[in-house]
Amino acid sequence: MSFRDTCRRTVILLIALLSGLSFDAFGNPPNASESQSLGNGECVVLLHGLARTWRSMEKLADTLRAAGYHAVNLDYPSRKKTIERLAIEVIPEGINRCKAVGAKRIHFVTHSMGGIVLRYYLAGRAIDRLGRVVMISPPNHGSEVADALRQNFLYQWLMGPAALELGTDGDSLAEKLGPADYSLGIIAGSYYSFFDAWFASLIPGEDDGKVSVESAKLEGMADFLVVPGTHTFIMADDDVIAQSIHFLRHGKFRRSSDH
Repeated sequence: MSFRDTCRRTVILLIALLSGLSFDAFGNPPNASESQSLGNGECVVLLHGLARTWRSMEKLADTLRAAGYHAVNLDYPSRKKTIERLAIEVIPEGINRCKAVGAKRIHFVTHSMGGIVLRYYLAGRAIDRLGRVVMISPPNHGSEVADALRQNFLYQWLMGPAALELGTDGDSLAEKLGPADYSLGIIAGSYYSFFDAWFASLIPGEDDGKVSVESAKLEGMADFLVVPGTHTFIMADDDVIAQSIHFLRHGKFRRSSDH
């Protein structure tokens, strides 16, 4: 590969990696002590994806609150620590904030790597009052993007240690966590944007520009849904939000045949 080709590929990579960062990089995280009614007695902990912030999940959080849930929209340093460290530091915060308001059930809705953070925690620990879990575009069997970029200094620098754990080989963390033994619904995307076209070329089958539909699946899941969403924006899609709430309420996604 020529120097010019290397530079061009690096620029494309930089634009693609940053495309998901610029939309929610600013603003202060939500106030953990902010007063919020418990509504239906159920609390939902939201976990954003790699290199994102709480802002990427705030539309979903607002809709959950309007539906009567107490939403805890966590912010965490996804690019600075391993998945293990994130799991043991972040998940208890969400649980404690739910218990502090007297929640009878504690649900989770995650995007992308947030699902792997939760899976790591649940693999070794039980959560008292655990309700249902919705994972949106989770790389449950890793991502070919992580495989291709693992040795790239730019990827390592921008994405941090957790990103290096999301490969598809047998040594990847996601492959070691085992099946779900809790009520789990998964939503996968099947559309990718212009910015993700190069990433999509690395992924076999349908994908959302970062994660394949097949990789999102997990043994033990209660329901699975594919929507025409992109990885960067899928968690803010109106239908995805409505389907997430439907699963929290009923343990399944809404189908056209449902009345």
